[in-house]
Amino acid sequence: MENHDFSSALGEFIKSRRHRLQPENAGIKPLPGRRRTPGLRREEVAYLANVSVTYYTWLEQGR
Repeated sequence: MENHDFSSALGEFIKSRRHRLQPENAGIKPLPGRRRTPGLRREEVAYLANVSVTYYTWLEQGR
């Protein structure tokens, strides 16, 4: 498996997990109003993982 294939597979995996998890299940109090994103937002996952939003976004994009 090439590095690009691995990065892409990793990105798809963490994105699918992010979409499955609801804020209340992750201990995050959702803000009032409608959420446009299924599951957690990237910012929320980055906060929970103690990494920058930029770094998390790069992981999800397979960089």
